[in-house]
Amino acid sequence: MQPGLEGPSQAELEEWNAQLQEIGQQYQALMQDLLERMAPDEAADTIQTDIREAFRAGAESLMRDPQLLWKTQAQLLQDQWQLWQNGLQSLTGQQTAPLVTPERGDRRFKDEAWTQDPYYQAIMQQYLLFSRMVEELVEELDGLPEQQKDNLAFYARQVVNAMAPTNFVATNPEVMRLTLETRGQNLVDGMAKLREDLANSAGGLSVTMTDRSAFEVGENIAVTPGHVVYENELIQLIQYTPTTETVFKTPLLVVPPWINKYYILDLRQDNSLVKWLVDQGHTVFLISWRNPGPDQRDLTWADYMQMGPIDAMSAIEQATGEKSVNLLSYCIGGTLAASTVAYLTSTRRGRKVKSATYMTTLVDFRDPGELGVFLHEPVLQGIEAKLEEQGYLDGRSMAFTFNLLRENDLFWSFYISNYLKGDQPAPFDLLYWNTDGTNLPAGTHGWYLRHMYLENRLVQPGGIELDGVKIDLRKVSTPSYFISTRDDHIAKWNSTYYGALLPKGPVTFVLGGSGHIAGVVNPPHKNKYGYWTNPELPDDHEQWLAGAEKHEGSWWPHWQQWMVEGGYADPEKMVPARQPGDGELPLLEEAPGRYVKMTIPEVLGETQE
Repeated sequence: MQPGLEGPSQAELEEWNAQLQEIGQQYQALMQDLLERMAPDEAADTIQTDIREAFRAGAESLMRDPQLLWKTQAQLLQDQWQLWQNGLQSLTGQQTAPLVTPERGDRRFKDEAWTQDPYYQAIMQQYLLFSRMVEELVEELDGLPEQQKDNLAFYARQVVNAMAPTNFVATNPEVMRLTLETRGQNLVDGMAKLREDLANSAGGLSVTMTDRSAFEVGENIAVTPGHVVYENELIQLIQYTPTTETVFKTPLLVVPPWINKYYILDLRQDNSLVKWLVDQGHTVFLISWRNPGPDQRDLTWADYMQMGPIDAMSAIEQATGEKSVNLLSYCIGGTLAASTVAYLTSTRRGRKVKSATYMTTLVDFRDPGELGVFLHEPVLQGIEAKLEEQGYLDGRSMAFTFNLLRENDLFWSFYISNYLKGDQPAPFDLLYWNTDGTNLPAGTHGWYLRHMYLENRLVQPGGIELDGVKIDLRKVSTPSYFISTRDDHIAKWNSTYYGALLPKGPVTFVLGGSGHIAGVVNPPHKNKYGYWTNPELPDDHEQWLAGAEKHEGSWWPHWQQWMVEGGYADPEKMVPARQPGDGELPLLEEAPGRYVKMTIPEVLGETQE
């Protein structure tokens, strides 16, 4: 032994041995838990079959193109040789330019070791070269149907990102340092967290994204004052307390999505769209959807329409005496709102809606984005079989699917932090909302996936029938405002735009910056993202963008101006502020009400660990 260097003491060796034994015991228990949860179901089987078919088709396409195969192999050999040469030069102290660097925004390789340590630098570049090769190879494949090529690209990306060196202890410098410093305690803590998350998962792994104990609905999120003034089996209707002495005559009904809970529109006071609307002088009513379970399995899209917006409009008339409302809807809530307006038009009650606003809403489902990977016939049949068996789709499964659309940010980053580092997630209200999921009833969800996503029937005249009434969006004369977002990966704006071309009434289309959530929940005081406007509506979305004007800040004031100038919120016809309970509807309970507090484990009768 060299002078001054001493090996570990006997006590240290015994401590390490005890840690390794505990890690081994937890790992064995974890694997047993995983095996017990891997019982196949038809939905999982069809997705696995689809994955195998996508890779088989890709391999066959590559075999039919020997030139592409040779070019890929030659490039790979050339890159490996250059990487080897760079590594040898680094060992002799020479500086070499990296062959490839992470893309902008890739936060996986932010640790200095990835650029300063030759060992980790070589690992990173090897991985990035492989990742680039796979992406380019899939892109250049010929002879595959577009759907199958999209599926292959998605599945290949999932595999490549799962293989990232950051996801493994021995090839992640941060995790290696921490493991040595804590003598493996981070791995012990991490596996305990993994086992806890598995116990609270369904149809995948629901990683803990935030400190859930830091938030309570109605206490520090969803706190805009108001009361529940109406409820049925499916909704509670919240009327918010006014903050102005006078309000616009026509009430505003907010129809949020039911795939997640409504309070994304009311997270905090400084970014609450609900509070901002109240402060602008609107009498705001909002639908809070029930978190359904097996007992609600037979609820249909028509039921959501009747017990949702239509019942809410009747209740609002009792509360205010007003026979019409302005609609403000979001995501799938917007798809339902569009269906409702078309239904009311077909039944000669279209005047009940004075104006309709659709935030990041798909009406034309021509391009469902990467969600389309899970929405073709074989996979959909598997989902339908599972819905028929259970009576609902577990909201945790849906959350896992959405997280895979941004897997590095919404899955692997938390996998590393929680399970490899053993860290406790930080409090973050948006991520709390993201993990506070809702179930989806079988009678509604399967119908929605097939009729909307797969068959795109809502754009077909009479393609959708609700309660015996065939609807046609082309007959809708209600003034409409569409706000989409440029980076939306859930409701892509190149699809939402074509929905705006359907109504025959006046339509304003606005494109916001950022994505599905940040682009909508964009309060003016933050002056972020910007938005584009164009008074024309050409047949092509790229033509619209080419002629659009960019504006700074939030689209919210632009919408308010549209409401005022159109007379839908007429400043010349203000009325005294309406307090909840002033009309015919009694106060049932304070906002946010009990429906929004229903968790998935409670609904399903589970014991949440």
